[in-house]
Amino acid sequence: MNTNYATDLSLWARETADLIREGRWQNIDLEHLVEELEDLGKSEKRGIASQLVRLLIHLLKWEYQPQRRSDSWLDSITDSRLQIELAIEDSPSLKNYPLLELAQVYQRARSNAAKQTHLPLSSFPETCPYPLDKILAEDWLPE
Repeated sequence: MNTNYATDLSLWARETADLIREGRWQNIDLEHLVEELEDLGKSEKRGIASQLVRLLIHLLKWEYQPQRRSDSWLDSITDSRLQIELAIEDSPSLKNYPLLELAQVYQRARSNAAKQTHLPLSSFPETCPYPLDKILAEDWLPE
């Protein structure tokens, strides 16, 4: 095991990049490099899922607590949409990922929205009431 990998991931990554640039393939910690590349894809997916949860929570709060609507909710909705868009621009292969994860992500958002609003979980639909194209649309809000 490369000591730098275990003690300083950033230094290990920089050194590994240098080894690749220099063509010093025999010195590369291949096992950990493969592991990090796989984790990178997982991280991108987690980021999209996290932003989708955040977005859905605020859309549910927007619809089910209209008296508490605020600019900060709008900012969160706008930012989540942007972060999802940017992640997909960086990794176009993840374009369908939000749709694949929508049902599961919605359940987390529904549970969190209930906790944050202090409304019973049953107040929110059991399945996502919004189509993905609306969820991600720049100017759409549930009413």
